[in-house]
Amino acid sequence: MEFKKFDSKYVIRLEKGEEIVESIKKLCEKEDIKLGTISGIGATNRAVIGLFETNTKEYHSKELTGDMEITSLVGNISQMNGEVYLHIHINLANEENKVFGGHLTSAIISATGEIVIDVIEGVVDRKFDEEVGLNLFKF
Repeated sequence: MEFKKFDSKYVIRLEKGEEIVESIKKLCEKEDIKLGTISGIGATNRAVIGLFETNTKEYHSKELTGDMEITSLVGNISQMNGEVYLHIHINLANEENKVFGGHLTSAIISATGEIVIDVIEGVVDRKFDEEVGLNLFKF
């Protein structure tokens, strides 16, 4: 990973073989980023995405393999129990230009990843909500 900071923004390049979620989390820890937004594009050949089923309060994950363009990577950075908490969604297009999307659990860069983090001054925590079954923003 290489990055450059411009005021409150980080411009990041992920290299082939790097995992997206882990890389962003490490950068947030290193640079003490507690709150912000994430956007990006790139390419992957292996990703695990999920869908939260509201009735059962369970995530259903699916692994996708093969050459895929990351047509959209969006998310946010917050805190939970004093640690970096990432919530990222992704859209992936395969060789037939079919798009798959969902909650990003992991994705390995196959060519490059171009990501921008926009830091927001402050801290927003998360707390598990029993009724919804998710870790929600806590203000």
